[in-house]
Amino acid sequence: MQRIVLLPVLLFSTLTAAWAQPDCSSRRVQDSLFHAYVQKAHSIGVDSPDWDATFDTLISICPNISEAYQEKGIRQMFLGNFGRMIAYNDTAVTLDPKRWLAYRGYLHCLITQDYPKAITDLLAAEQLTPNAFTMDHTFSFFIALSHMESRNYKEAEMYFLKDIAQQKRGEGQNDLHFNSLLYFGILYYLMNEFDQAERKFSECLQLYEMHPMANYYLAMTMKVTGNQHHNIYFEKARQAIQDGYALNEPNLRYAKFPRQITLEDIDKR
Repeated sequence: MQRIVLLPVLLFSTLTAAWAQPDCSSRRVQDSLFHAYVQKAHSIGVDSPDWDATFDTLISICPNISEAYQEKGIRQMFLGNFGRMIAYNDTAVTLDPKRWLAYRGYLHCLITQDYPKAITDLLAAEQLTPNAFTMDHTFSFFIALSHMESRNYKEAEMYFLKDIAQQKRGEGQNDLHFNSLLYFGILYYLMNEFDQAERKFSECLQLYEMHPMANYYLAMTMKVTGNQHHNIYFEKARQAIQDGYALNEPNLRYAKFPRQITLEDIDKR
């Protein structure tokens, strides 16, 4: 009689466990679970080890949710463990390359400064999702930065042109991103094409008048070409930094955008 009683109980427990396991192959289920766990994590904060524990729990339920690994990468970015950050993003890319390949390229470009890997990822991402954006920019923007910092100036110019052309697609109602114009100007400055550089910096300042870097590099360009008004823009750059103006990009605490300036740079000009 004891076995007759226990068998249904055991069967019921097994069925209950089966019913409790979500369908991890369903995108709807993945999104629902991720939404619940990311809300919990953000209520805790990335500075807490419980951030990791929250996503570890999600991964134990559904190990194929790519966003969970990307969020664990954010914690490693916060801690400065960039190798582990990339490792978690490698898993995210494996699970969902269309979503995360370009983001990993961005990380290679601005967090680890591994420019060959950045270019490889971003070119592959362009094949998977043409004309898409990541972190507020076209893929071509980060490819251009990577080439510029690798001193491949002609390739950088080609990709800055692609970046701007992509932003002008469609109805063309949106302004260009001011940092596209800034870095295109810096590229021309590095290439000693000072007329082109001055033009790009001026276009950038039409969109963002107090951009500290655009004012500084415009002043540097004017100084090289003998324009006596260069000190006006050095002082505007100084005032902009003192007033808290910056690049206005995501992740500036961690992302190392190239050629940034300080008050000391202005003093040493």
